Amino acid sequence: MSESTTVPATLLEPTSRWSGFLGSVGRAVRPASFGADPTGERLERILRSPNFRDGSFRNSEPARMIVQKGMVREYFFGADRRQRYPRAPIAVYPDTAVDLARPSDTGLRTTWMGHATVFVEIDGHRVLFDPVWGKRCSPFTFAGPGRFHPVPVALDALDPDVVVISHDHYDHLDMPSIRALVASRAVFAVPLGVGAHLEHWGVPAGRIVELDWDESAEVAGLGLTATPARHFCGRGIRNGTHTLWASWVVAGAEHRVFHSGDTGYFAGFATIGAQHGPFDLTMVQIGAYSEFWPDIHMTPEEGVQAHADLAGAALLPIHWGTFNLALHPWNEPADRTLASARQAGARVAIPRPGEPFEPTLTAPTAAWWR
Repeated sequence: MSESTTVPATLLEPTSRWSGFLGSVGRAVRPASFGADPTGERLERILRSPNFRDGSFRNSEPARMIVQKGMVREYFFGADRRQRYPRAPIAVYPDTAVDLARPSDTGLRTTWMGHATVFVEIDGHRVLFDPVWGKRCSPFTFAGPGRFHPVPVALDALDPDVVVISHDHYDHLDMPSIRALVASRAVFAVPLGVGAHLEHWGVPAGRIVELDWDESAEVAGLGLTATPARHFCGRGIRNGTHTLWASWVVAGAEHRVFHSGDTGYFAGFATIGAQHGPFDLTMVQIGAYSEFWPDIHMTPEEGVQAHADLAGAALLPIHWGTFNLALHPWNEPADRTLASARQAGARVAIPRPGEPFEPTLTAPTAAWWR
């Protein structure tokens, strides 16, 4: 059996007498994509948070990562690595811009752009979750996981009222996309601490709403609540413990939706469902799972259970089909989610990237991924 060890899913702070010096050097040379460390009043809010203990944000239920010898080698050189990529580039839905130019029939229309990026039109307002338009989810343009498919529509065609960020990992918080959205009118809703990155990239402080778990705000006529998730954060060498991760509830006048961000399965879903549900749509992470990190990403079956806990009507699986971030075949999450949803009697929608649909009317399930 391979050697393995279990470690908490957090980044460790340096403890030697050189930590201050190394931190100063790191801040001086690190690329802009690493973001910035929280300071001032933002840092004071973090230190006062009930979710920040012993120098770090903490999950309500402990989360493990199992570091096993040969794990990295398997990811890059494993015999099954070809299954983690589609045989040909994925064809996105061709008429996204045309369809979005028409008014929604029901007041709730959803467009999955790939991975965890979702554009939601809800009761006359436009919300963009975790926008990643970059070719790679990486701090660098020349290395890191690349896209399986192009973005379905230009970012400047969406004109969101609100941009919601679940956490600061590179496949959810993309610096070039944020910088492009500065030119929009959007307000940015982020978990506590993440606002430091956005200000570093040019977002005015007055357009950032920063929330701790279970805090709410009214933004652009919508009710937004940052709800718990079971994950971790960090983009740079030393800012991993001072940014929070979150799931999100967005409530309009007639509809409400849930976006899970990244999360392991935990009892908090039932609490969120009881306090904020039922939901017309849940957008739930079902990809990039592994036995090596069982508590920070859900399996498809756990995602379907989370949808049930949340009292969701329609389920949109997210966090799959765009980047190679785990050891499973690239299209396995869709098949497993569909099978589990059918067994549970859940209504699941698996649209092609860029295909708008109205969750209260339709649930596209044509098996394009096969």
